[in-house]
Amino acid sequence: MITIKNVEKSFQGLRVLKGISLSIEDHEIYGIIGQSGAGKSTLLRCINGLETFDAGEINIDGTVVDTKNKKALRALQKGIGMIFQNFNLLERLDVYDNIALPLKFWGISPKSKESKERILNLIHLVGLDEKIHAKPKELSGGQKQRVAIARALVLNPQFLLCDEATSALDPEITKGILALLQKINKELGITVVVVTHQMEVVKQICSKVAFLSDGRVLSEGKPEELFIMPANKEIKSFLRDGSEQLPKTGVNIQLFFFGEGSEEPVVTQMARELKEDFSICWAKLEDFRENVYGSLVLNMKEEDKDRVCEFLDKKKVHWEVLD
Repeated sequence: MITIKNVEKSFQGLRVLKGISLSIEDHEIYGIIGQSGAGKSTLLRCINGLETFDAGEINIDGTVVDTKNKKALRALQKGIGMIFQNFNLLERLDVYDNIALPLKFWGISPKSKESKERILNLIHLVGLDEKIHAKPKELSGGQKQRVAIARALVLNPQFLLCDEATSALDPEITKGILALLQKINKELGITVVVVTHQMEVVKQICSKVAFLSDGRVLSEGKPEELFIMPANKEIKSFLRDGSEQLPKTGVNIQLFFFGEGSEEPVVTQMARELKEDFSICWAKLEDFRENVYGSLVLNMKEEDKDRVCEFLDKKKVHWEVLD
C-alpha cells in the first residue's frame, strides 16, 4: 500500500528525515514510534502531502506523491483519512455536521440520501448515536476523537493516518479508541498508520512497527520482537528495558519468549534435566494483541553456562549473556 524510499526532509538547513525507507502492507496496522523530535509526525505529513520532501520517493497504492502537482495531490488526499491529537472539530457545529465537513469541501451534498446514510452509519460505528446533535463542548475527549475518526472516514479512504491520536486521552479511553481502530481495520479493510510515543498503543494494535531516532529508522519488525528483544542500546533505553540490579557474581543470561514455544515451561525443564538450581533475578511480561510474551534473566554458576546455552539452543529459545 505505501512504499517509502530514501526520503529526506530539512527545515532551514536542519535535516529532519535522513534517508527514511519503509514498506507498509495493505490492510495492516503499522506503528511508527520514537522520542519527540525523531521525525515521526513529519514523515506522516510527507505521506499525505501536507509537507514537501527534498529527496526520495513515496508511493501510495501505485501513485507517487508529487506535492508540485496540486490536482494529482488533491485526488490522492481524498483517499487519505487523517486523525490528529487535538481533534480539530469546529465548535459551532454538532457531531453530524462536523463529520459532514469533508463532503462539503469536496462539493458533495451532505443532505443527499447517500451522504445521510453514510454519516449515520459512521456515527453508529463510532458509538455516538445519542450524541448526534451535541456540540464539541458537550463531549468528552474520547467522544471528540470518535467524531474526528468518523469525519476521517466519511470519504471512504483507503487508509487512515493517526498522529498521536490517543496522547491526550486517559488509559481507559485510549483502550476504547484502539479497539475502534482495530474494528475499522478489520471490518472496513482500511490500512492504519499510527504515529505515537505510547508503547501500549503499539503493543495492543500494531502488527508491524518502525522505531525512528534522529530522522533515521533504527529498527523495523513485529512489536513483540522489538520490545522483548530490542536491537540496540538506544531502543533499550527508550523502552527502559533491563535492570541495573543484577547479581555481580556468576553469569546472567537473559531468555526471550515470543512466538512458537513461548508457553513452554523451559526453566523448570532445564532445572530438572541439568539438575541445577538457577536464580530468577529479573523478569517482565508484555501483552501483545491478546498474547503474553516476555523475558527473564537467570543467574547461574560460571561452570553451568555452556550446558545452559546448549539446552536453550536445543529448545530454540532466544538468549543473550549479559555483561
